[in-house]
Amino acid sequence: MNYEHKVQREVANWEQKMFKPPGWLEKTSKTIGNRINHLIPPKVHIIITTTIRSIVRTALFGAEYTPSRLVQRNLELEFADQEAKELFALYQKIAVAEGAGTGAGGIMFSVVDFPALIAIKMKFLFELAHVYGYDTKHFAERVFILKVFQMTFAGPENRVRLLNSIKHWHVEKEQWLSEAEYSKNMDWETFQIEYRDAIDFRKMLQMVPGIGAVAGAWANYTILEELREFAMNAYRLRRLHDDFEVLG
Repeated sequence: MNYEHKVQREVANWEQKMFKPPGWLEKTSKTIGNRINHLIPPKVHIIITTTIRSIVRTALFGAEYTPSRLVQRNLELEFADQEAKELFALYQKIAVAEGAGTGAGGIMFSVVDFPALIAIKMKFLFELAHVYGYDTKHFAERVFILKVFQMTFAGPENRVRLLNSIKHWHVEKEQWLSEAEYSKNMDWETFQIEYRDAIDFRKMLQMVPGIGAVAGAWANYTILEELREFAMNAYRLRRLHDDFEVLG
């Protein structure tokens, strides 16, 4: 079996796992997360929502996250995967250290953690794009990054839609040449709610006195792991298609 066939099987398994019904742990986490959520002051939720929108807009329309790493257009998929795993290991260590540090500081420091963690994730995704050979200077590539980010933390219905978009990106990317068009059609409210729902239980534990540092490190570790799984497989899907087109 060559490497591309191995990747095809792994991606297929990932898709199947993605749409499994939530288990007991996921349902319990959701229930506990909703209860903890009500204990968090409204001002904290406002800060989180505003931060999500601000950082995502910066990623889409600014140059802050454009990496210095060269776009590796000629890297074979196997070596791109290896480099992606090394890149992830670095960013996961950064996220864990950041989560432990802010978690130790209690609720006010945890508020600082939200924008820091989103920024870490965005930087990872921008660099990952270059590893797989896609240039983030192009607006369509930034939209793709945002779709990967959304898919990682989306609910089941939106996840289906986003995966379909990623699978057909060779067609869909043509409509994202205009920044104004994307901004106008972006459903910010759904995006913010789904992201917060996906991470609330883990991040709210970070605010509990006495366990904040450990909970913060664990939360950021698992959140980055989820992002890696979704992001790498999304780019693998693209590379499998694009490499096949080149060979064809």
